[in-house]
Amino acid sequence: MLKSKIHRLGDLQLRIMKVLWASGEATVADVLKGLGAESDLAYTTVATMLRKMEARQLVRHRMDERSFVYRAAVAEEAVSQGMADHLLERLFEGSLADMVRHLLSNREVSREELSKLERLIVERKKTL
Repeated sequence: MLKSKIHRLGDLQLRIMKVLWASGEATVADVLKGLGAESDLAYTTVATMLRKMEARQLVRHRMDERSFVYRAAVAEEAVSQGMADHLLERLFEGSLADMVRHLLSNREVSREELSKLERLIVERKKTL
């Protein structure tokens, strides 16, 4: 089986990707606005990060008059799956049960979430 490429994203890169996934396309100014007022980032910082992300083939751009308009080059699902798989392998040696046990014992979990997890497990068992 071919392993999918793991896209390792830093915090800022992931936040930028979330803006692009939500908007489809965005200029540097749009991304900066999408990051929120609390981000306290300079325009040049976001522009530099987008160029670096383009070099890693995470984003692409097109020209619109004098502005670069960026879009995600990788799907949100591919990034989340790759990052989750990487976490599972690195921290829990591939044991999904150990990962779930860790999460259940170290996080607040509502009855609603537990019920949802139970439903997901029942559905998954049906496919085995």
